[in-house]
Amino acid sequence: MFTTQDSVWLAQALRLAEQGLISASPNPRVGCVLVKVEKVIGSGWHQRAGEPHAEVYALREAGEAARGATAYVTLEPCAHQGKTPPCTDALIAAGVARVVIAVQDPNPLVADKGIAKLRAAGIAVDCGLMEAAAHELNVGFFARMTRGTPWLRSKIAMSLDGRTALANGVSQWITGDAARQDVQHWRARSCAVLTGINTILADDAQLNVRDVETSRQPLRVVLDSQLRIPLTAKILSGGVLIYTATQDENKRTALEKHGVTVVVLPNQNGQVDLPAMLKDLAQRGINEVLVEAGSILNGALLRAGLVDELVLYFAPQLLGDMARGMARLGELNRLDLRVELQWQDVRQVGNDLRILAKVKNV
Repeated sequence: MFTTQDSVWLAQALRLAEQGLISASPNPRVGCVLVKVEKVIGSGWHQRAGEPHAEVYALREAGEAARGATAYVTLEPCAHQGKTPPCTDALIAAGVARVVIAVQDPNPLVADKGIAKLRAAGIAVDCGLMEAAAHELNVGFFARMTRGTPWLRSKIAMSLDGRTALANGVSQWITGDAARQDVQHWRARSCAVLTGINTILADDAQLNVRDVETSRQPLRVVLDSQLRIPLTAKILSGGVLIYTATQDENKRTALEKHGVTVVVLPNQNGQVDLPAMLKDLAQRGINEVLVEAGSILNGALLRAGLVDELVLYFAPQLLGDMARGMARLGELNRLDLRVELQWQDVRQVGNDLRILAKVKNV
């Protein structure tokens, strides 16, 4: 079905799609390459929601030469009218002869419909080449579309013995400059950065993207069950979303005057309902969430089975057993209660070690 050259052109489309890593959300990151007689005649990538899709940019560049060409697309072309017209219609009108697709679109408005429409127009369609890479590029979009929650990625910086702060709370800085700079890239690609009220009270963190070129700032989200956040907190500047479990109308009104969005989502224990929070974030178009929090929130999310991936930075130092741990999981009396991980990537960042690991069976 596929040739070696198909892989070459689709890999090029995937590299184009990566250019939308920050700017494309809440839409998926998509790239397209048009090829005719083994020559690229047009290429494009989806830059921002509401703007043309990758296929349209590629067709514009190719012009009349698109007739009889092969289109390599990283995601199934849309067949519905959204903020922009259907890409299937554009491909059909341009007269392309074949479309090679990396992965089917999980959006129910699109899934299979784009492929069916192209085939009904007499266009040859092949799907499934480099599917895993295309899925990974849009892991948050797939999560939101298939399960109704974002992809949750937790960043934790720690010593080699798994300690994130001294017993007195001092944690700046365990990891080095290179690791902290690397975190900025994870923030930039995320749709939202999530933290707990204890982190705000301890560090007065802003959680914005710094020192990295970005076309937008991620939504900053704070879990604050009792609305303890001070009105002077730095994170309130520029807007923030707070999930709480209290009906304190006075504090809520005061926060809303600062431009804060407050959502009340209590569970039976008087804490924020974490699964409901993630569903609410998905409804707001959030694909990827980066958690930057302490052991309490990290532990709660892991115990609830809500963490998909860990970004772990290990510094070459030991802080001892009195220092604070990475996640408060409570006592486990059986090994089958442990959180199991699957290594994805291990590399050195400056003097520190970065490990990417997916949580198994979430």
